[in-house]
Amino acid sequence: MQEIDFSRCLPEDHSAAALVGRVWHGDGPRIVALRDGELIDITAHVGTMSALLDHEDRLSLARQADGPSLGDVTSWLSQSLADSAATPDERSDRLLAPCDLQVVKACGVTFAVSLLERVIEEQAAGDATKAGDIRARLRELIGQDLSNIVPGSEAAMTLREALMSRGQWSPYLEVGIGVDAEVFSKAAPMSSVGFGANVGLHAASNWNNPEPEVVLAMDGRGEPRGATLGNDVNLRDVEGRSALLLGKAKDNNGACAIGPFIRLFDEHFTLDTIRQAQVTMRIEGSDDGFMLEGRSDMREISRDPLDLVRQTCGSHHQYPDGFMLFLGTMFSPGKDRDIPGQGFTHHVGDRVSIHTPALGTLINRVDRSDAIAPWQFGIGALMRYLAGQPSQ
Repeated sequence: MQEIDFSRCLPEDHSAAALVGRVWHGDGPRIVALRDGELIDITAHVGTMSALLDHEDRLSLARQADGPSLGDVTSWLSQSLADSAATPDERSDRLLAPCDLQVVKACGVTFAVSLLERVIEEQAAGDATKAGDIRARLRELIGQDLSNIVPGSEAAMTLREALMSRGQWSPYLEVGIGVDAEVFSKAAPMSSVGFGANVGLHAASNWNNPEPEVVLAMDGRGEPRGATLGNDVNLRDVEGRSALLLGKAKDNNGACAIGPFIRLFDEHFTLDTIRQAQVTMRIEGSDDGFMLEGRSDMREISRDPLDLVRQTCGSHHQYPDGFMLFLGTMFSPGKDRDIPGQGFTHHVGDRVSIHTPALGTLINRVDRSDAIAPWQFGIGALMRYLAGQPSQ
């Protein structure tokens, strides 16, 4: 595996960025701000990330709130990666996912390439050996670049009718080019893992992949307040057997990674930065020397991020503690790994690195959901922990 450049784990302009996150320090989680290369504990001012994002002076808290230094950020990044190999009772100070009370929502098939891959999974019924033939047949059938189709438009509805008449309609095409976006619940509050942690694959899955995405950090009023990176770990064989198995395919122990930090929107970093972002990903195998690289160009997304926000939150649904919103991926893991024609699947021990210059790099190792550290610290534990902390 390539040596990790920890300077790439932070935004390239991190000295100008308002970066906040969460760490496990001592006996519990702390809210931190990154300043001049050091993590500053600001938990005395704001006990949860949910409260920080709701705070009208969140930028001032990130840049000026006093608190003890917890040390150099590079040491935390290094320790968090080393800690992923430890057993649960050996775990020490480490980075956590930068969200806490927020539910984690995710948008599916927001890119044309990922739309085709979801249809392939469905028609293959989870059998990776059929993927190559189905992919070729679909491309011949559709005969056009779906990235030029605006969801819900007249052209999209015409294509919808044509596919229905030929018996080729699917739920994925409905949300890919129809009026309504696919928005699902990816993970419960407090269940996401952070930078350096092991991500989990359900033991029943033999065809799976990472999904590198930009994640919006939303406040309790449904306003985007920042962004980070995420890995929407996906089980292609499970979801391919039935779209109704989405919960099993998407929500397992360690199946949602977010981090390393939330970058707050300010004069240097806006939604337009997200709209222009290019997210790159590298998968490195520990047992076979395999390497796969891919990218998602946010300029090719079929629905604007604010449209996805409106379809998630509004008069029809509120999130008083805020939510994290995965915006989708165009990563298409078609490169063969084990058997020709079956495409990519993870091996235990893979290292996944997701990067964009404005947000840094999220790095995780791959293991089984039943083999990694169990999720034990939930909302109740957080409330009990905060009740014992002095307030300022």
